[in-house]
Amino acid sequence: MPQTPLVKEIGKNIRQLRLDADKGQTEVAKALDISVAALSKIESGLTDLNISRLAQIAKYFKVSVISIISKDIVSGASQDLVEKLSQLKNKLADKDREVMKLQQKVISLYEKLGI
Repeated sequence: MPQTPLVKEIGKNIRQLRLDADKGQTEVAKALDISVAALSKIESGLTDLNISRLAQIAKYFKVSVISIISKDIVSGASQDLVEKLSQLKNKLADKDREVMKLQQKVISLYEKLGI
């Protein structure tokens, strides 16, 4: 699979988070329950990431998914990429709101059931 600028930049951002946290690839890979080779491919931009994996990485480093995606991208990105990134940020924010609403509904249902 060819590297896209966005995937490559996200990998670079993840690598920088790891280095800033003074963590080795082995330690981070173990915490994420993936192989060192898989983490290396993520950091190199050779592996497309799904939202679940991005969320797992963000949680590990205690940062937002959006910060992993957008860190340092805008300065060298095309307008099309910036617009796509903006749309992705909006979709993520919408999904976060949906999750919060669903969590509130579940809590409410548990309260009604007396659980």
